[in-house]
Amino acid sequence: MAEELYFIKTNPNIAKINLYNKLCREEEEIAQFLKADSQINLETIKEKVKDSVEELSKEELMNIFSWFSYKYPANHEEIKTQLFVHGIDLFYEIPSANNVQHFLQILSDYEKSSQQHLDYIVNAQNFNQFLIYGLFFTSLFDGNHGHENVLSHYLKADHESLYLLAENQFYLKDPNDKSDLSLYHYFNDLYDLTKFYKGPIIQL
Repeated sequence: MAEELYFIKTNPNIAKINLYNKLCREEEEIAQFLKADSQINLETIKEKVKDSVEELSKEELMNIFSWFSYKYPANHEEIKTQLFVHGIDLFYEIPSANNVQHFLQILSDYEKSSQQHLDYIVNAQNFNQFLIYGLFFTSLFDGNHGHENVLSHYLKADHESLYLLAENQFYLKDPNDKSDLSLYHYFNDLYDLTKFYKGPIIQL
């Protein structure tokens, strides 16, 4: 899990039925993935899911992921399908540890320069602003070649302040460091997948 970064949308109405019932049916199995006082922790998770799966802490959600990964160890797509059936939509992932590190560094720089903290669960509008910043920032490494139309005509005119923020951060970077260039397509994909979404986005 540490080498990947997952992006999740949730469906609390489905989770409060399907995930809650699964937790009740398979208590002994999921208890293996909880820390000390597993029964107390399990009851806490069940209560949160019954109210809204979005109330789960990062650690609690990780425990559920570990449980599903254990149940379907040989089939990543089946894990995603089962999570979706139970109200957790793992809609995108960054699989490379190196790319995850660079993505998180861009996020950290954005938080500092924008003075806005994006927690592991963030509303779609704030996440969208970060993605636009990330598109601008990563495109600057190749002088916008290949991305000029998208950035100039679709985004830049409406998000000038984000572009200036990205440009300022770009000029602080080592000009010989091209490590962030390969991340453009991640920002592009995530933007396309979330630009009309209104709910919270979870990064895990």
